Amino acid sequence: MEYAILSSKSNYTIFKFGSHVIRFKAPYSLEYYSSVKEWDHGYLVVMAKYSHNNQDEEEYIDLVPILEKLYFDVDEFLKPIKEVRVEYA
Repeated sequence: MEYAILSSKSNYTIFKFGSHVIRFKAPYSLEYYSSVKEWDHGYLVVMAKYSHNNQDEEEYIDLVPILEKLYFDVDEFLKPIKEVRVEYA
């Protein structure tokens, strides 16, 4: 598998790749992620729907500091990921 999955559920962002599932706190008003515009070795530019806005907004997620705090070998973990897809939970 060369792609990862991005989703959200119950105020959490969920990033899945291989056997790893990484959850972290999302903004309280996040309803869902609608698309991934860019993936650059741990840095995501996504479109997200928030409850306070009728239109999707551009949002930025940097996974590197999250992975570092979880003691991942960041380069080794991110290296095989070629794409990130949105999945609705």
